[in-house]
Amino acid sequence: MFVALGATASYVGQFIARHFDTLAIVAGAIIIVMGLHFLGLFRIGLFQREARVQISREPVGPLGAYVMGLAFAFGWTPCVGPVLAAILFVAGAQQSVAHGALLLAAYAFGIGIPFLIAAAFASRFIGWSARLKRHMRTVEIATGGVLVATGVLFMTGQMSSIANWLLETFPVFAGLG
Repeated sequence: MFVALGATASYVGQFIARHFDTLAIVAGAIIIVMGLHFLGLFRIGLFQREARVQISREPVGPLGAYVMGLAFAFGWTPCVGPVLAAILFVAGAQQSVAHGALLLAAYAFGIGIPFLIAAAFASRFIGWSARLKRHMRTVEIATGGVLVATGVLFMTGQMSSIANWLLETFPVFAGLG
């Protein structure tokens, strides 16, 4: 799903490439707003909502697993929404569908691999995640800082300068995506 979103965002980005400077400013501003949300300077109400559903029995079969997956995805939207939105804006600004899809594939791996590891080591993970909760504010602040810096880099045009420098310094990156 993330790769399909990335490919779609990249395709749309190609159509608006002639407005790239404007897109970079808008995307940068949105990324900064998401970062400020994480930093706690203000809160976006949509990302602060919580809904809980009590079920009387465990759903069975593929349909039950699908419904539980939908419920889980809906519940995690406030957590992944700001970062995913930022990545979709970045993917939309890419000059090729492949680069946008690569960004979303990296995001999918980044969000999926911890879940696979957690499933493999569920009992240990429960204890570790309980200890991590006390550091969650630090994680949010770090994420917010990275998002704000990324937004500023987009708005000032420095993100493409950094990308060009990376490609010149590390030519192997040119072969990725």
